[in-house]
Amino acid sequence: MKKTVQRDMTKGSPGKIILAFTIPLFIGNMFQQFYNMADTIIVGQFVGTGALAAVGSTGTIMFLITGFASGMTTGFTLLTAQKFGAGDMKGLKRSVFTASVLTVAVSAVLTALSVAFMHPLLKLMQTPADIYDDAYAYIIVIMGGLGALMLYNLLSSLLRALGNSKVPLYFLVVAALLNVVLDLVFIINFHMGTAGAAYATVISQLVSGVLCLIYIAKAVPILHFSRRDMVLDWRMMGEQLKVGLPMALQFSITAIGSIMVQTSLNLLGSTLVAAYTAAGKIEQILTQAYTALGTTMANYSAQNVGAGDIPRIRQGFRAATIWGSVYSIAAGVLIILFGKYLTYLFVSQDAGMLLDSVDTYLKCIGFFFIPLNIVNAYRNGLQGLGYGLLPMMAGVAELIGRGVIAVIAAHYRSYLGICMAGPAAWVLAGGLLIVLYFYIVGKDLPRTLKKKQEMGLQFLSEK
Repeated sequence: MKKTVQRDMTKGSPGKIILAFTIPLFIGNMFQQFYNMADTIIVGQFVGTGALAAVGSTGTIMFLITGFASGMTTGFTLLTAQKFGAGDMKGLKRSVFTASVLTVAVSAVLTALSVAFMHPLLKLMQTPADIYDDAYAYIIVIMGGLGALMLYNLLSSLLRALGNSKVPLYFLVVAALLNVVLDLVFIINFHMGTAGAAYATVISQLVSGVLCLIYIAKAVPILHFSRRDMVLDWRMMGEQLKVGLPMALQFSITAIGSIMVQTSLNLLGSTLVAAYTAAGKIEQILTQAYTALGTTMANYSAQNVGAGDIPRIRQGFRAATIWGSVYSIAAGVLIILFGKYLTYLFVSQDAGMLLDSVDTYLKCIGFFFIPLNIVNAYRNGLQGLGYGLLPMMAGVAELIGRGVIAVIAAHYRSYLGICMAGPAAWVLAGGLLIVLYFYIVGKDLPRTLKKKQEMGLQFLSEK
């Protein structure tokens, strides 16, 4: 197998590099969405609206737990990107080993806790009784297979830390297609219902992770560590946790707000839950671009802070703002005018009765995509610089925005209010992140880098 080619993001046009890195990520994220979207579409088409609502009602729980896991693995590997940008190959290999150890430990703990407390969590969220059993059957299998997700996330994040965003895409395509096939087999042929969709997801995630592992073993020697590197470097582990834990908590804080919204929504009945679920899936199709741009900025910032190039970091943030804003305008127009018609992808029966509610949700969010771009690009970019805690405050702002609107919406039993919870969160978090960007990149980072250089040290995360 031909050896992989890494992308040095410290050289060349920042705008072109960011776009070239983001496009494969965007396509990959779209295919990753097929894991859950295929479940939703096939369950909605072949099992029914109730089963669709059951899968949808677990979405915020999945975001809470899998988002925490993904944030951890991404944070662990940002140190690898910093080492790569600084040209420190010995430190890079050590970072790969410690990231692997941390990922195994986190995976075991999260799996045990999520399986043990799933019943109380579903009850706390007031999951409607008519969909409770299907919801539990789906989510418990997903949580049991959390290790498969973390395997892929760790290995794909390591590849991206080296500037390689294409290979993870290839394996996601294979896994997404496999997921569709398994969904059809388990649900239609074996009549396994929502649990069958979950098993298809876990198996597909495991396949993508194993493919990444084989590829790295055969083609990416820079990520191989020897026995000399297999030392628990507690200082390095602490540095990885200082970035990984805030990134994970950021997802969790955001998810807690989403759970509050879902709880308020559950009070309105399973029909509106189904409509909200379908609308959420449509939203995810278009908003994967922001997730991809955020991942790009995390790795771009990490490599360039490793190289100590602050002007280039500023150029990258500027390029991400421009690309994201152009996309936001186009995506907003599309989702406002035509988004509701995608409802028919997810529901074959009773789609007409959901259409107006889906349209309400999509129009609420379509006008606020530019703040959403700021949230993803700036938060991840600042975390890539090694700042964990300050960007996490944006997650607190999101929680406040979603939580306040959710409480008000629950009081008035307002579906429109629930639909506005997301935009409120994006505006608050986006505004805070712009302020943090000017403080960090304009003042704190130059001072920190200068101090490190005077001490003869490489820049490592201590924020």
